Amino acid sequence: MATIQTQLDTIYATQVDSQFGPNRYTFMFLPGHYTLNVSVGYYMQLLGLGQSPGDVVITGYVRSVDRGGTSTVNFWRGVENLTVVASATNVWSVSQGATFRRVHVQGSVALSDNGTSSGGFIADSQIDGSVASGSQQQWFTRNSQIGGWNGGVWNMVFLGVTGAPTAAWPGAPYSVLASTPAVQEKPYLFVDSAGSYSVRVPALGTSTQGTSWSAGTPAGTTLSLSQFYLANPTTDTAASLNAALGRSLNLIFTPGVYHLASSLEVTRADTIVLGLGLTTLVPDNGSPAVVISDVDGVRFAGIIVDAGAMTSPTLIQVGTGATTVNHSADPISLYDTFCRIGGATLGTALSCVTINSNDVVGDNLWLWRADHGAGVGWTSNTCPNGLTVNGDRVTMYGLAVEHHQQYQTIWNGNGGQVYFYQSEMPYDPPNQAAWMNGTGNGYASYKVGNAVTSHTGLGLGVYSAFRNVITADDGFEAPTAAGVSLHHLVTVWLNSTPGSGISHVLNTTGNAVGSASSKATIN
Repeated sequence: MATIQTQLDTIYATQVDSQFGPNRYTFMFLPGHYTLNVSVGYYMQLLGLGQSPGDVVITGYVRSVDRGGTSTVNFWRGVENLTVVASATNVWSVSQGATFRRVHVQGSVALSDNGTSSGGFIADSQIDGSVASGSQQQWFTRNSQIGGWNGGVWNMVFLGVTGAPTAAWPGAPYSVLASTPAVQEKPYLFVDSAGSYSVRVPALGTSTQGTSWSAGTPAGTTLSLSQFYLANPTTDTAASLNAALGRSLNLIFTPGVYHLASSLEVTRADTIVLGLGLTTLVPDNGSPAVVISDVDGVRFAGIIVDAGAMTSPTLIQVGTGATTVNHSADPISLYDTFCRIGGATLGTALSCVTINSNDVVGDNLWLWRADHGAGVGWTSNTCPNGLTVNGDRVTMYGLAVEHHQQYQTIWNGNGGQVYFYQSEMPYDPPNQAAWMNGTGNGYASYKVGNAVTSHTGLGLGVYSAFRNVITADDGFEAPTAAGVSLHHLVTVWLNSTPGSGISHVLNTTGNAVGSASSKATIN
């Protein structure tokens, strides 16, 4: 235990403030019992290698804590597939871009460490004690079991959560659905009793509640590690990775930063692309980093994509164009997928994620045009849109899209569903004239296309923090149609410049937010 503790402490010391550093780490725990106090910093991922979270037990804590009195930049870290026997309240104080999956906490959890915080995401987890959200401005919890929930600021969404608080919007900021419509849990790496490594691929579940593992190994398939190509950041290129994909292999990215001269082409149905340690892909020559063909069941998980210096049309493309292909029996899924325009390095793109295929499920996406870090400026890290959805029946669980220069999200397909949305408008338009949508002031964050006839959203928040005197006419825009239904909308003025704000919540209705009133809701 002393050796393991020293390794963990040494890496944490190098990563605790390395927000845009190049190093990536995965700590993989073989089945067994450990006595450790684990602090999780940037680009640190803890993975239990059991078939169940109960196969790896850590007595002590596994935590993420404030730095400088805040957790608002506690990004890019994760814990998956293990049990924590908490010696005290387990602190998991994070914001966007963090992962907490298949975790059993035998104790209570605090999602805030007394400072400010703005996150986050829990899925497929069991927390025996209560969860205290503290200063968390918003939070999304899915398919979990909790002993209770205390607190809430603006927007907390619960799907399929046993022990969720009672829905009381807007008196309390809780949006609650008893079950999750349809989801496949994220594939996970495990080692069996003979020491053989495999990847478990859970099956699609509909109208689910609670964890996938409470009754044993979830339904699905098991793939031997021999069916995977293990990518290496120092030796692999786009050509070698595409060659492996062309041999019908799945991909596991070992931790690191991968520079790509051309797009990764995922063309085979049911391909698994799994990143370890917050694997990062960078398209160097203006192509998308990843192009997923219009095929069934691709699962893309655990990867950051940084825009390169040459402008990409999009960083991740799902489907190549308009299509009528139905993937509802075996959806394409994106898990823990994070895109950055600037921050780590100067980068530009026209969009972060473009979805043309039908029946795509996103589970914990953060699409971020950087407001701090390297290469940041209104004319430097340029990107009009974060998410563009052209396909039908696309679902998002836990979606954050921030700081892009026009619409943050454009939704053109029918049958879309979004459960939890968090979005800050761009901080940095230099003046109102630089941020106009024709004759309108600025761009709504969330735009449902004018031709859309069916769309559902629940628990959607848009925030302004303009550094100059800027206004947006609306937080949300959507057509008036019988099948378009948006519930529990909130706009917030984040202590930004006096005279700035958002004039209406939705379609010129709803109160303004600004220095006189910082929050507005529509039920």
